[in-house]
This record gives sequence, structure tokens and C-alpha cells, in this order.
Amino acid sequence: MASHLFCGRVNLNILREAARKDLREFLDKCSGSKAIVWDEYLTGPFGLIAQYSLLKEHEVEKMFTLKAGRIPSAAVKNIVFFVRPRLELMDIIAENVASEDKLQPRDVHILFVPRRSLLCEQRLKEKGVLNSFTNIDEYILDLIPYDGDLLSMESESSFRECYLENDQTSLYHAAKGLMNLQALYGTIPQIFGKGECARHVANMMLRMKREFAGSQTQILPVFDTLLLLDRNVDLLTPLATQLTYEGLIDEIFGITNGYVKLPPEKFAQKKQGEGGKELPTEPKKLQLNSAEELYAEIRDKNFNAVGAALSKKAKIISAAFEERHNAKTVGEIKQFVSQLPHMQAARSSLANHTSIAELIKDITTSEDFFDSLTVEQEFMTGVDTDKVSTYIEDCIAQKDPLIKILRLVCMQSVCNNGLKQKVLDYYKKEILQTYGYKHILTLKNLEKVGLLKPQSTMRNNYPTIRKTLKLWMEDANEQNPNDISYVYSGYAPLSVRLTQVLARPGWRSIEEVLKMLPGPHFEERQQVPTGLHKKRQPGENRTTLVFFLGGVTYAEIAALRFLSNMEDSGTEYIIAATKLINGTSWIKSLMDSPEENLP
Repeated sequence: MASHLFCGRVNLNILREAARKDLREFLDKCSGSKAIVWDEYLTGPFGLIAQYSLLKEHEVEKMFTLKAGRIPSAAVKNIVFFVRPRLELMDIIAENVASEDKLQPRDVHILFVPRRSLLCEQRLKEKGVLNSFTNIDEYILDLIPYDGDLLSMESESSFRECYLENDQTSLYHAAKGLMNLQALYGTIPQIFGKGECARHVANMMLRMKREFAGSQTQILPVFDTLLLLDRNVDLLTPLATQLTYEGLIDEIFGITNGYVKLPPEKFAQKKQGEGGKELPTEPKKLQLNSAEELYAEIRDKNFNAVGAALSKKAKIISAAFEERHNAKTVGEIKQFVSQLPHMQAARSSLANHTSIAELIKDITTSEDFFDSLTVEQEFMTGVDTDKVSTYIEDCIAQKDPLIKILRLVCMQSVCNNGLKQKVLDYYKKEILQTYGYKHILTLKNLEKVGLLKPQSTMRNNYPTIRKTLKLWMEDANEQNPNDISYVYSGYAPLSVRLTQVLARPGWRSIEEVLKMLPGPHFEERQQVPTGLHKKRQPGENRTTLVFFLGGVTYAEIAALRFLSNMEDSGTEYIIAATKLINGTSWIKSLMDSPEENLP
């Protein structure tokens, strides 16, 4: 089921199996038949750890979504709440528990994910239901394996919490998750970091290591280096439109816990004589990971290179089916038949991705997409960043989606180290008059996190950073890339360029640039237990875990995979993040009342 977790340099299935074991142990504590009441947000992440079959094996008979009122009737011995430690959820649970039938009492349990919370338990006590629980426990689900080289905490508001609310809970979970990772994969000898949050996480890790000094696991280290990167070190990358296949799927349709929901029309199976048949209305839900051979091949390509790759695959599949005419002997026919299921799966996969590519192409070939991309690229290359953009003015006048406007205005601000006061005031006035004064709080939030700000007296460092780190590459090769800049058709993500320079020639070569970026940069070494030092074979690559605190985009992931696959790179990357994000979901997390945000 999780074959795609074995395929990378590091076997991430070990992490998944450890999480499954803990889940089984908790379920077995609640002996007898069970109904699980889910905090809806957790169902996606849990789906990556355990399918329903595992729950069923441990006597889970019913599953409900956490809602106010009574729990639907179920003839089970146990009710188990799986919830995040949120006060508003405690009020719903209290209502659920209080409305339980006193004549037919059931054992009630609560499992906090990823940590127990005294505040939440206090709220349950205030509501008079705390003593109703047979078990109150925590399920430590910090880093969830998404793919053979990708881990995410799926902490939906970590950036907002750290930079807006000064709440470092998600950083504690990140440090704890990294300690759990080291318990399974060995001590990571070198830690590098850039940014305030990175410094906090490293400090917490080192403190935890001292506290548990006697219980070090005797495991040969799998990772050579850990790189902790703050999202606010590189605010520009998530604002830009991703131009890889996977990045565009996420930008346009949104990928949630490895699944995407697509318009059903393109996927309708039309059979002969069914011309008048109604089209399906339910969205087409597809799982996206490297277990699917074709997807693994095209996911990280620039979208302009996807058409040729699909065409080539179609010819290979067609030729494979034609082979049936050459099968003459019983042995040959038998061999062809044995290959048939794989060939049919490949044909189905090709049909799906051809349909997705057509849906994306309808958007990427539109005039609006081209105009928006042109303005983004002008900002990134320093063109007209210090005055009001006529394109943004026009978009506001046409009442384009507010998030699109905010992404562009924030991008202009970041590329210009802030906007002139009169330019900033003009944008704010236009946005509030067009989209409503309720968005004044959102604009304040964007200012507070540094995405939208007035220009200070300090000079704009972005041009220096861009030139020194080669963040803009003219004539980026989209078909056969030779640099990470292909993921944005010219722009090389700052975060990934920092990662690349760290591996070779090292950060000492860019000291001045690092000082221009927010937060401290540092290096720590962790003592590896005696006899467990890694002996590297000649030509063997180093393995680096890059942890993005505040979220990572699919385009950055593609760029890191590109570096891993370069012949002379010498380093393979595993990627971890507090959340998988895109510009829209990121800005949305910083909006107040985001449900009202789109006109």
C-alpha cells in the first residue's frame, strides 16, 4: 500500500509503521466495539497513515464527523474522539458527551493529536464532562510521510501562529518531530539554520537531547545534515505562480493530503450509443504520489515540457498493445496476458494526466494568465517595482479575486523592500473601497508579517541578493533543465538556492547576502554515539534533510529533487515542512474571516 515510501534514499515507511503501531496500541486500550468521532481536519492526514481496514481490524465499526448536538446512534461499547487540541472543539465534545444516553452508557475516550492540552482539559472540566472520559491520551503525529522524499506536519496555520500571533507551539512540535525522527534514523551530526524560528527549533532540539542524554538510540545515522529554513527568509517564492505540472495542479485545483478533486466532465467515460448520457456531477478525486509511474515522471517537469512527455508515453503504450499481434506461441500469449494489468493501468493513468494537462492548458494559454505572469516576472527582475502597477489597478477595477491582488501587491512589496508610502496607501484605499473595509485587518496582518510594508530608509537589498545568488536566469531551459530556475521559468527559488550553496561551496561564500536576509544563520554539531560514525564509500552522496518552517511549495520540492538527481550534486535531499502550501492557501491563512474573502 505504501510502496512509494520505500523508493527514496531514506525508507520513510519506518516512520509510517511507527505511527501505525502507536495507533493500534491506543485502539486496543479501548477494548470492544468502537465508533470514532473525527475532527474533520484530521481525516486526511490519518488517511496517509492508516486505511479503514486497519481501524476495522481493531473493532472500529462506525465513523462520524465531529458536529454539535448528539452523536448519531451506534450499537458500540466505546466512543473515541480524535481531535486537535482546540478550545472550540472542546465545546462541541462537551455537548456530545452531555447528550449521551444515561440509560445505555458507553465508554468515552479522547485522543489529542499531536499533543494533550491542559487548557482543553480545563475547558472540559468547566463544562462538567472531564470525568466522563475513560482514557485521555495523545497521539504524536508530527511528521507525516507524503512520499518517498517528503514529510509534512500539516500544521495549517504555523506561519500565522509564529509571525502574527507569536505562538511557537508548531515550532515545539517541529522540534519534537525531529527528535522522534532521530530516534528512528539516528542522530543528525550537523545542523545548519537560517531565521529566528530555525534558531528556536535548533535550541529546543539541543535542550531535549541534553534532557534525554541517557536514552540515545544506537542507530547508524541516516542523515548527514539538517537544514532548518524559516519561511520569512524567502517570502517571495510562495507568492510566485508555480510552473511545474504538480505546482500548477496545486495552484489551480488544490492538492489536499495527496489528493486532488477535478471537474468531472473531462473524465466521463463515453461509450458508443450513449451520446445523450448525463455527465457526472461529482468531482473526480485522484491520488497523486510517486507510486504512479507516469506521475513520478512528469510531476516535477515545467508544464511546457509535459505535452511532449505525455505524447512519448502514449506511443510507448500503443506499441506495447500492438505486441499482441506478434504473440504466436502459447508462452508468448501467456506473457502478454501477464503484462496486461500493468499496461491497462498505464493507459488509464495516461488518460487521466492527458485530461488534467488539458484542463491546465485551458488556463495557462489564457490572456489573463499570461498578463499576470508577465507582471510577476517584471517584479522579480526589478522592473517598475517602485510605482503603482497599471495591471494591478486594472485587476482591482475588474474586481478580480482579492487573493490574486494581494499576491501581486505583496510580491511587488517584497521585490522592492517595501512600497513607497503613497503607493502603499493607494493600493490599500483601492482594495478597501472595492472589496470592503472588513479587509483592513487582513492588510494589517500582511504588514505585520512583512509581506506588505512601507519602504524604510534602508536601501533595497533585493537586487544585490538576486545578482549574487543568481535568482533570475535568462533563457531558462524548460525542456531539458540545467538549473533549478526552470520551476518558475526563470526565477530560482531563494530558499533552494541557499540550500544549493550550503552543499557547495558553503555559506561562508555568501556571508554578506546571509546578513541581508532576516534572522540569524548558524551551525551546530551533535555528538554521534561512539562507533556510529558514518563511513562514506567513494562516490556516495550525502543525505540532507531540509525543513521549511512555515510551509513549502511543490515548485521548491521539484527544485530540490532536481538537485538530488543532478549527476555531480553529491547530495540527496529529503524535504520536510510544517505545511505544503501555495500562494493562495498561504495568503488565506493570514486573512481574517477568509471565508468571506473572495467576491
